[in-house]
Amino acid sequence: MQVRFADLGISAQMCHELKRAGFDEPFEVQRETIPDMLLGRDVCCRAPTGSGKTLAFGIPMLERVGRGEPSLPKALILTPTRELAEQIHGVLDPIAWGLNLKVMSIYGGVSYTKQTRRLDKGVDVVVACPGRLLDLIDRGNVFLDEVEIVILDEADRMADMGFTDDVCQILEECSPERQTIMFSATLDDEVAHIRNKYQTEPQIIEIGPEEISVTEMNHHFWMMPNSMKSRITAEVIRKSGRGFVFCRTRAGVDRVADELEGEGLRVTSIHGGLPQRKRSQAVEEFSEGKTHAIVATDVAARGLDIKGIHCVVHFDPPENGKAFKHRSGRTARAGGSGNVISLVQNPQKGKWSRIQKEVGLKIKFETPEFKDVIQHEDISHIPAPRRGGRNSGDRKDRSGRSNDRRDGNHYGKRSWSNNGSSSGGGRGGGGRGGRRGGGGGGGRGGSSGGGRDGGTRGGRRGGGGKPTFNRNNRPPKGPGRSRGRGGDNKRTSRNDHN
Repeated sequence: MQVRFADLGISAQMCHELKRAGFDEPFEVQRETIPDMLLGRDVCCRAPTGSGKTLAFGIPMLERVGRGEPSLPKALILTPTRELAEQIHGVLDPIAWGLNLKVMSIYGGVSYTKQTRRLDKGVDVVVACPGRLLDLIDRGNVFLDEVEIVILDEADRMADMGFTDDVCQILEECSPERQTIMFSATLDDEVAHIRNKYQTEPQIIEIGPEEISVTEMNHHFWMMPNSMKSRITAEVIRKSGRGFVFCRTRAGVDRVADELEGEGLRVTSIHGGLPQRKRSQAVEEFSEGKTHAIVATDVAARGLDIKGIHCVVHFDPPENGKAFKHRSGRTARAGGSGNVISLVQNPQKGKWSRIQKEVGLKIKFETPEFKDVIQHEDISHIPAPRRGGRNSGDRKDRSGRSNDRRDGNHYGKRSWSNNGSSSGGGRGGGGRGGRRGGGGGGGRGGSSGGGRDGGTRGGRRGGGGKPTFNRNNRPPKGPGRSRGRGGDNKRTSRNDHN
């Protein structure tokens, strides 16, 4: 029997807004959770990313939430990452607009001023990351005393990222009469601690398999030196289709992205050191099919629901088997298939063997064989990076000058002729050749005049660079040779007119 949103107890106006937003039928997680949440019960739900969790908690929350006053929101959704906060906001905001409700997102990497101004005008629902939200609470820009619905999305991920204490502190700030909803991919010990302490007789709902399965993916563990990794990665993406490349550190992400663009791929990157604008742009361009790959740290391994990921490359080994599962889970979603390539250096074989054991794999370490890579998508229509992009030598320095060191006119280079003199004139053609020495052609930076601005070896402003000291061309000894150089010269100066 087909179930509609109206059958779940949702109002006619909400059904209209859902239909207008393109949502016709509820998914399993929505059918299981919405009725209990509409009744005001606490819910603890285990469901994988991409199962429809956002609407599962968003629909009943928008049905029940009240009107918020300035700096006093009525509902709060906590998420571990900026991308997930923006993703949730993007799904709920159009529906909330039709219900005359205001939703805003709060996370780091953007201006405080814009967020505080929005809070001062009054919002009903806040989607926030714990760190920035606590900052705004400490600054007195937002108060959670009247929050009547709290939703923890990706609760296990927030625990893995060390946000457990922050989440508990935020829950303590909220109204004690609140409804507390928790969604998580796993229900491990730290999630159980939050459930036991902050939820009241929660309804336990489990959707899908308990563990993230990695058996549907086409796994390869390839042995290679570090110098070959970028070239192999680029070829894998060309053979398989668009994908994710995971690195261990932020610096590694920047370096690998540069190297992949050097191999002719158009890539973007995501890591915690980038401003949110660039991180959002990376997801948007990939989703629109404008880039071949996203190079990322584990911050992008979970929570994001991005379609069109046909391969995952573990450029650096993950921290453990759990991180391997979440990285690899970017591909082969919703019953599909995908390639997962792990690049293994010889000293890393022990770590990779432990990871295989943790996730239940037993695959040999082999040399790269591209014939075993399944092609899911032709990406030849995506153009290579344009000149002047990430890898180009045409970058500008802070003053707008060319930074191409191969160019003879680079500001940090000087060209020399065989005899050490400058090869060209300066700003002027002649005159003003020297302030002390002989004049002549060469101008301000010319090559043939004498003195401070000219000289055959160039003066301070000459094209020839730093002048050479000539031991045999010293001024004669006597008064005025230098100040304070010993003897009677200390008392005698060329400027002494007595």
